[in-house]
Amino acid sequence: MPMTIKERYLQAYDEQLRTDAETPSALSVTKLGPLRLATFAGGLGFITYRDLGGALAADMPGLVSAALKHYRADPGIDKVEWKVRMHDASPGLPAALVSHGFAPEEAESIMVGPLEGLCANVPEPDGVSLRKVTAESDVRAMSAMADEAFGEAVDTRMADALLARLSRNDGMELWVAEADGRMVSCGRLEPVHGTDFAGIWGGSTLEAYRGRGIYRALTAARARSALEQGKTLAHSDSSEFSRPILERSGLLKVSTTIPYYWRR
Repeated sequence: MPMTIKERYLQAYDEQLRTDAETPSALSVTKLGPLRLATFAGGLGFITYRDLGGALAADMPGLVSAALKHYRADPGIDKVEWKVRMHDASPGLPAALVSHGFAPEEAESIMVGPLEGLCANVPEPDGVSLRKVTAESDVRAMSAMADEAFGEAVDTRMADALLARLSRNDGMELWVAEADGRMVSCGRLEPVHGTDFAGIWGGSTLEAYRGRGIYRALTAARARSALEQGKTLAHSDSSEFSRPILERSGLLKVSTTIPYYWRR
């Protein structure tokens, strides 16, 4: 039987994105069996893979232990994310992660679809302006606003990491929406070199400004930028807040991902 559009999107996601293309901004990447252990600025470790090579449930504790040993040896790492995709064959993995001190966070929808759909019929809300930011003061203000939107204390390390990436000119773009004299929403665009994809990431909007079409307009601006660079497909790991917005623009949920975190 021919594949459905959802199956084709998932195949493209697995084949094009679950490679080195997934971690272009990593400071280092170490191979450990089927795993790719990435280290990012700001003390973050990130574990990903194309597949687990047919590993059995009995293999999972050893795999998790070896990966964690790698990060424990680096005193600069204080948090590690293991990205679990629910369509993978990974028997026993969640239990092995929990037994080694990882804790699951909220599940997210893996969304894939045409970038063009994100741009269609998207008005710019009254009193809102959109722009790409690169200046240090803007990046720090954007990062602080995102922390506020998520109800977290301001962490200057995230701004430091974003500024370091901008200095490497790896293609990442930072976009903000402004209203009433301040930043009220922000997000990243991550064109993936050598693929059809651009990632729509980091979307956050201050609570008082939600429900006004600001996030959708900001997403459209990022999508237009990606189209100008020759990309055709968008991908995003979306919360239940942003998933319906992306679905209305033609993206499909192709799977679910759950981040598991270990903290030192």
